[in-house]
Amino acid sequence: MTVAHESRVVVVGQGYVGLPLAVRAVEVGHSVVGFDLDKDRVDRLRRGASFIDDITDADLAAVLETGRYTASDDAADLAGFTVAVVCVPTPLRDGAPDLRYIEDAARLLAPHVRAGATVVLESTTYPGTTEEVFVPILEAGSGLRAGADFHVGFSPERIDPSNQTWGLQNTPKIVSGIDEASASAVTAFYDTVVDRTVPAPGTREAELAKLLENTFRHVNIALVNELAVYCHELGIDVWSVIDMAATKPFGFMKFTPGPGVGGHCLPIDPSYLSWQVRRVLGRTFRFVDVANDVNDNMPGYVVTRVIEQLNRRKLAVNGSQVLLVGLAYKRNSGDARQSPAIAVARRLADLGATLSAADPLIVAGEVPAGVQLVDCTPETVEAADIVVVLTDHDEIDWELLERHSDKVLDTRNRLTTPGVDKL
Repeated sequence: MTVAHESRVVVVGQGYVGLPLAVRAVEVGHSVVGFDLDKDRVDRLRRGASFIDDITDADLAAVLETGRYTASDDAADLAGFTVAVVCVPTPLRDGAPDLRYIEDAARLLAPHVRAGATVVLESTTYPGTTEEVFVPILEAGSGLRAGADFHVGFSPERIDPSNQTWGLQNTPKIVSGIDEASASAVTAFYDTVVDRTVPAPGTREAELAKLLENTFRHVNIALVNELAVYCHELGIDVWSVIDMAATKPFGFMKFTPGPGVGGHCLPIDPSYLSWQVRRVLGRTFRFVDVANDVNDNMPGYVVTRVIEQLNRRKLAVNGSQVLLVGLAYKRNSGDARQSPAIAVARRLADLGATLSAADPLIVAGEVPAGVQLVDCTPETVEAADIVVVLTDHDEIDWELLERHSDKVLDTRNRLTTPGVDKL
């Protein structure tokens, strides 16, 4: 079975993954229902107001004008779909995968599954979820058999918010199905949306491939984070070490240290893999456990470095004015999910610091309690006892900070002034 343009597509979840997919599907000719249980989010989308970096208000206006995009929180609007794609969060709860959102999405879709329809899971999860959790709920609620009556597949999301080079369309898309016909149907849909699809042998391989991608990043970031800690103690410039190693044209990939890891992937996804290995094989995935330990402790290490710098100037953290530059988890993004900068802020607040933060991209609702959102101006910089660079947005006045580099802790290697205190 193939999926033609102008199919009726349902995208469950209109966040950082689901909204770009919905917009792109409309652009190539599909009629799309963007479903989300968050009424405020749905109302914003109906008004053409985007809340993510990769989709602009103009993008939303364009798809709304076609009449082929509907934002909805009404389950009745799920009826009659040809293709349904589930893009919901998969957080951790007490160290174990929390599949409630996947299960709820399957229950919502199941009564509307018709013969010949295709249902795809994009949410990151452990190997076996599609066939062992997702499919049984769809079958129970529809009265149909997956494979025999409708198609089911898994296609892991590869969204990197604010990446100006690789987006949904030009990033190769892994596709899979529970059987050959399902794989063909899933591939046919994504062939209309992206430039290149990459077939997987099965859903379990596709699920594991996504976990491998993020575990690879997580482990390598942990490596350079731990190296940064030791280099500081040894009096070695870790940034020059990494830059020199990166001149090797083979066998090395550059990763850089920072205040920790954040976003919707790295703090969570590798733990899905570790949990599954422990549950099924009764073993520990040692690389993941070590990486978690290193990266989880980086915000605390940054606070230790703040204390060291203040102590050198005979200042205590308690009562000091601390200006945090950047609260988002990555450069040029307003995304604060799992941001290590937030963890640093909370630790400093617990020690009695008076906190302000300069982040031109963050929304006020993401700012931790007790932190005053300010502009990065000469006045705010001069008023601070220490400035901590946590996210290196291009919009920040870096020349201003370089003029005050004697009281800056730069965790991102953005400042070039000799003698600046770097991670």
